[in-house]
Amino acid sequence: MTVDTARADALEIIVEVEAGDWQAAIPGVEDLVTAAARRALRQALAVDAEALPVGDGEVSILLSDNAAVRVLNHQYRGKDKPTNVLSFPMLPEGDGEEDGDDDVEFPEGMERPPYLLGDIILAYETLMTEAAEQNKPVANHLTHLVIHGVLHLLGYDHIEDAEAETMERLETVILADMGIADPYRDGAGPTREDLQSEETTH
Repeated sequence: MTVDTARADALEIIVEVEAGDWQAAIPGVEDLVTAAARRALRQALAVDAEALPVGDGEVSILLSDNAAVRVLNHQYRGKDKPTNVLSFPMLPEGDGEEDGDDDVEFPEGMERPPYLLGDIILAYETLMTEAAEQNKPVANHLTHLVIHGVLHLLGYDHIEDAEAETMERLETVILADMGIADPYRDGAGPTREDLQSEETTH
């Protein structure tokens, strides 16, 4: 299947380290996060050609800590505790190649503004604890959680068993393509309960 790399690459991935000792724990962490997000976008487009709108877009990935994530988890999900990753989708449901503002005419000289795919925020301490408990490299666990977060922005979820199986299958394909073992096999990795992230809305 042909992957629309141009459309995936038209999305700017903005990575910011807000808190936590990310750079010391994972050298080159910004590049790792960017690569994981890009792989997820490309694979999602291979599965669904309309997973992303046409044109330039942006996604923000914030590397933070338990304190910040706990506040957001309480504010948007009513859970007063940190979690590993939170995703905040910005695209309207069903927005894709045939939706959006493709038919909108902009004034002469004005370019179409980039669309916002959404925001992802990760908690340093939770990620480090989970990686240790699951006996896996921290970089591999971070890669998995970034992919998981990006798929949430694209509409994937794991509330129902069928949805969870589809999302997990896609995650394992992307990870295998990056040389990372299936995180769900034989109890080697997280259960669905461990992957606490949820698609949240503003």
